Amino acid sequence: FATAGVSALTLFEAIAVEALRRIREFNSQDMANTVWAFATAEVSALTLFEAIAMEAQGRLREFNAQNVANMVWAFATASVSALTLFEAIAAEALSRL
Repeated sequence: FATAGVSALTLFEAIAVEALRRIREFNSQDMANTVWAFATAEVSALTLFEAIAMEAQGRLREFNAQNVANMVWAFATASVSALTLFEAIAAEALSRL
């Protein structure tokens, strides 16, 4: 939608509600792709970003480098502060060296 220049706020709002309900079912790519899509479309969804940050923190071992990069980019692009998540990502990265 963002690439095509189509605004779909109602759709994104519905996705946010459903994603919050099912966040524990998401895998690492689902989480990264979800925040990436919202950031790319410039749709604000603070509650969703916060929920994904919380969920991702405990599951960072499941994330590959691309998932991490997409997630960090999305949080930065959306101007959503996620210090605890970023600290956890840094710690996980150090453990993989």
